[in-house]
Amino acid sequence: MKYLLWLLKAAIFFTLFAFALNNQQDATVHFFFGTQWRAPMVLMVLTAFAAGLVVGVLGMVPRWWRHRSAARKAGAALSPAAGPATSADPPASAPAPLTQPQPPFHGI
Repeated sequence: MKYLLWLLKAAIFFTLFAFALNNQQDATVHFFFGTQWRAPMVLMVLTAFAAGLVVGVLGMVPRWWRHRSAARKAGAALSPAAGPATSADPPASAPAPLTQPQPPFHGI
């Protein structure tokens, strides 16, 4: 299985390498106010891909923060309010399993 995974990675690499070699001609992107950018086409494709990744990650950051703060609040609510147990305390029974509320299902 490990060799098959490396073979797949090598195939993807050589396919992208061939794409880069076949798209070395210059392309021009025209911006506003008469400005333009001339670069190899493969560099433009790579730049567009990287810009898409950045926009996607920046779009997800607020949701990640919201989930992180909700998890922190849930962890604080589940932590015991009392101090550490002493030897005079009777042994507690097994705690009930904690269940998380399920989010609503949004089917297609």
